[in-house]
Amino acid sequence: MASSGRGPAGTPELQFATGGEEGLALAYRAHAPLVFSVALRALGDRQAASDATQEVFIRAWRFRSGFDPEAGSLPAWLLGINRNVIADALAARRRRERLGHLATTVADHRSAGPGSEIMDGLADRVVLDSELEMLGEPQRSILKLAFYDDLTHQEIATRLRLPLGTVKSHIRRSLTHLRRRLEAWHAAP
Repeated sequence: MASSGRGPAGTPELQFATGGEEGLALAYRAHAPLVFSVALRALGDRQAASDATQEVFIRAWRFRSGFDPEAGSLPAWLLGINRNVIADALAARRRRERLGHLATTVADHRSAGPGSEIMDGLADRVVLDSELEMLGEPQRSILKLAFYDDLTHQEIATRLRLPLGTVKSHIRRSLTHLRRRLEAWHAAP
C-alpha cells in the first residue's frame, strides 16, 4: 500500500494548519498541479497560471490560520483561494485592455500640436499610475513601497512578511512589465 504522507506529526492538512514548513512543502507537492491546471484553464497563459499558483500558496501560507481541517479539505480550501486569485488576474487583464484602449485614444490626441510636451508628461504619469494599479497583489504593494516609500528590498520583505527572494522576483518581473508597457506607450504613433 502506498504511503499516505502521514507522519508522526499527523496528516499533511494538520501539519499545514499548525504552521509546519513540511506541511507547506507537502501541500505544494500534492496540490500545485491541480491549482496550476485550474489557473491555466481559466487564464489561458502558462506564465499567468504559474504566477497564480505561486500567489495561491503565498496567500495560503500567510492565512493558514484560517484553514480548518475539520471544516473541509485542503485541496478545496486552496481551490477557493485559487478562484479569488484567478478573479484578480482576470480583472487586472481587463484593466490592462481598457488602458491599452485609453492609451491609443490619448496617443491620437498627443500629436495634436502645441502643448503636446506637457500632455506627454501628464500622459506618462497617468500611464505609470494606471499600470501600477493594474498589477496584482502583492506586486502592486511591493512596487508602491519601493517607489513611493523608498524602502529597500529587505524592508519590503519584512513589512509584507514575504521571503526576500519573492520580493526581488516580483520587483524584477513588475519592472520588466512596466518598461514594456511604457516603451509600447512611447512607440505609439
